[in-house]
Amino acid sequence: MSIHRDLTTAPIPELIRQIAIPASIGLFFNTMYNVVDTYFGGMISIQALAALSLSFPVFFIIIAVSNGVATGTTALIGAALGAKNHDEARIYALQGITFVLCIGVILTIVGWYISPPIFSLLGASGQYLHDCLLYMDAIFAGTLFFLLVQMFNSMLNAQGDTKTFRNFLLFGFLLNVGLDPWFIYGGFGIPAMGIRGIAIATVLVQMIGCVYVGWRVYRTGLLQGGTLKEAIPRFGPFKDIAWQGLPSSLNYMTIALGMFVITYFLSEFGQEAVAAYGVAIRVEQIALLPTIGLNIATLSIVAQNYGAQKIDRIHDTLKKALQYGGVVSIIGMIAVFGLGRYFVGVFTEDLQVVQIGSVYLKIDAFVFYAYVVLFVNMATLQGMKRPVFALVIGTYRQIVAPYLVFYLLTHVLNFGIVGIWWGIFLVTWSAAIITFFYAQRVLRQVRLQSIKGTKS
Repeated sequence: MSIHRDLTTAPIPELIRQIAIPASIGLFFNTMYNVVDTYFGGMISIQALAALSLSFPVFFIIIAVSNGVATGTTALIGAALGAKNHDEARIYALQGITFVLCIGVILTIVGWYISPPIFSLLGASGQYLHDCLLYMDAIFAGTLFFLLVQMFNSMLNAQGDTKTFRNFLLFGFLLNVGLDPWFIYGGFGIPAMGIRGIAIATVLVQMIGCVYVGWRVYRTGLLQGGTLKEAIPRFGPFKDIAWQGLPSSLNYMTIALGMFVITYFLSEFGQEAVAAYGVAIRVEQIALLPTIGLNIATLSIVAQNYGAQKIDRIHDTLKKALQYGGVVSIIGMIAVFGLGRYFVGVFTEDLQVVQIGSVYLKIDAFVFYAYVVLFVNMATLQGMKRPVFALVIGTYRQIVAPYLVFYLLTHVLNFGIVGIWWGIFLVTWSAAIITFFYAQRVLRQVRLQSIKGTKS
């Protein structure tokens, strides 16, 4: 069996760089992909652009499920590979494919059913509602491809391969630049489809991704020796995938709820405050892209070494990832703190929005390393098959603590909008510190269990 890379023996700094850098580049092009959709949506009409924005929370359901299941499967396959149990790794891979096939069908049907009432609840009606449904109905029709390409990618991540998905995201971005205007306005035998064309272009890119990424998985040899019988749904593997993936999926869901909490408090300070936060978040996301690559690298390396019971390498991976993250976050902090006003001005010419957004970024710059500590430690826990804590800390960080802290700072202490910015600072750092110490505790427990297992 030809496994792409053994993550249990090579030098950890080298592995982190080889995995994290391609992943970060890929995520950059994924972000630019969404920028392209937003750009062409705005060219159709303001209403189409609003429909795309309103569709995001619903679209996020697919993102949450696909990313959550993929994270869980990476941990399972990685641990099996680390333990040199290639048969178990293959079975988890095949069962993972079947799992997302089942989930994809269910999510498509449910999505078509719940979209109209959800959009109506969010305030859409008439042509606005029609545009939202044109977009999301096509997206839900392609749910299976979103899930499948992420599942294939999880198999590659478990083997330390992030270059394949980087290549797909780069190609997908370039393809989307051509497909969006073609499908929106029509031509060469394709009818003009408007906003639905943006959705169909996205689904087509995912379909192509399934073929390419799936082919790369096949070439690794991970599925070698597999049979149709091994792909038939089994309770055990399905339970394991759900147990590892569901908490991660729900954690992604808390992000959407967290955005609602922040927007709820910001709305008291006017549309300019909401717009400023939306623009500043784009700047923050770009600045943090390299750190997200570190999360993927940490998960992949920890999962294999956990399976191999090489606990010292898990500790070293966490330590080195935090060091690299410190360097990256300092660079990002300096850039955003010094040039935040300019970065916000790239997205808007409204002086009030620029002023509010730049103040947020000056405070947020000092939160960057907190995100590194938080996400790298969560990736370590997920790699050690401890997925539930991500949901617990996500609920605390996105919903419970923000509501209490924002209310205290804005309504009781009357800090104004700056109270929300400092609230984000306090909540994120507290979550990072809690996660760090919890991960250290789990590492000590795992080390003791490993020592006892060796003695027995």
